[in-house]
Amino acid sequence: MATNQIESTRGPVDRLFLAHPRSLGMSWAKHAAGAVKIGSELIVAGVAAFVHAAIPGLFTDTAGKVVTRTYDYIQKRKADSPTPENWSDYDI
Repeated sequence: MATNQIESTRGPVDRLFLAHPRSLGMSWAKHAAGAVKIGSELIVAGVAAFVHAAIPGLFTDTAGKVVTRTYDYIQKRKADSPTPENWSDYDI
C-alpha cells in the first residue's frame, strides 16, 4: 500500500518516462539508447525478411542472425544490470 502511495505522488511524468527504466536499473537516456538500437536492428531484420520473401536467394539468414544478436544483447544488458531480477526476458 505504501508503495502505491509513493508511486501515485510522483506523477505522470515519472510513471511514463522514469519508473520503468529505474526499475531496470537504468537512466532514461540509457534505456532510450538501448531501445532505439534494438528497434533499429529489428526494422533492418524486418526489411531483410520482406526482401527475402520476394527474392528467396537474398538475405537467407539475415533476419535470424539479427534476432539472435538482439536477444543476446538484451540478455547481456540484463546480466549487467544492478537489478536483473526485475527484468523479464523481453524487457529492453
